[in-house]
Amino acid sequence: MAPRIDPARLEAQRARFRAIPVRTLVPNVITLLALCAGLTAIRMAAEAKLELALAAIVFAAALDGVDGRIARMIKGTSRFGAELDSLADFVNFGVAPALILYFWGLHDLKSAGWIACMAFAICAGLRLARFNVAIDDPNKPAFASNFFTGVPAPAGAILVLLPIYLFFLGMPKQPWLLTLTALYTLAIGFLMVSRLPVFSGKRLGTRVAPELVLPLVILVVLFVALLISFPWEVLTAGVIAYLLAREFEAAKAERHAAAARTLPAPAADEEPHAHGPASEPDRPSRLN
Repeated sequence: MAPRIDPARLEAQRARFRAIPVRTLVPNVITLLALCAGLTAIRMAAEAKLELALAAIVFAAALDGVDGRIARMIKGTSRFGAELDSLADFVNFGVAPALILYFWGLHDLKSAGWIACMAFAICAGLRLARFNVAIDDPNKPAFASNFFTGVPAPAGAILVLLPIYLFFLGMPKQPWLLTLTALYTLAIGFLMVSRLPVFSGKRLGTRVAPELVLPLVILVVLFVALLISFPWEVLTAGVIAYLLAREFEAAKAERHAAAARTLPAPAADEEPHAHGPASEPDRPSRLN
């Protein structure tokens, strides 16, 4: 008597060998390129090539900013890509910046400098883990889809490297400045795990008015040219502007939350989805 074949098991085996659409591979390749950049930054920092290390971190942040958008544009999102993105972010924007700071000067503080670097990397990991859990939160308010909770990992990596930007601008590496750098590193790590609302901008850039296409292209080219020609000045100015903008974003998020609390609740006998299927909550498909 021939053994009975389970149809569900047979279907699962077929799914394993099913062809994978190319559009789902493109965002993952970009994420892997960003991971290569983060690992290269660690190597450059160990070899005392700080300029190349910082360039690799900025390049990884740029790739991280486009992989999710590309995945949504070509409909190539996947749970695998989301998890890969999160793991790459921990290396690129948690481990790599911490080691760059340690190799640059925090090693002179011995254990205190190492503790500050470890704390920053741990905060990056906790921030990414909280983001993963928040994706599946059914009680997340509608306005929260356009805000991060805490400073995102790529921004945290760019912010925490501010002392090295200032060092390349001529700031001396004094012992008291190294102590201040360790405290600054801890402060940025705290901002990453805080409940501070940070504008995500996920809904920006989906549509551009025809009359704004040319000015936008010119601005992007101008920014890239300035970043290449004056990297430390542009990065320093960007960090200061980002930190100053936090207060305005917190006030904006509070206004959104107040508006959401004042919306009238549906009647008890009213079916919220009586005229159609229940809609899925607005949630990002990729991490960060």
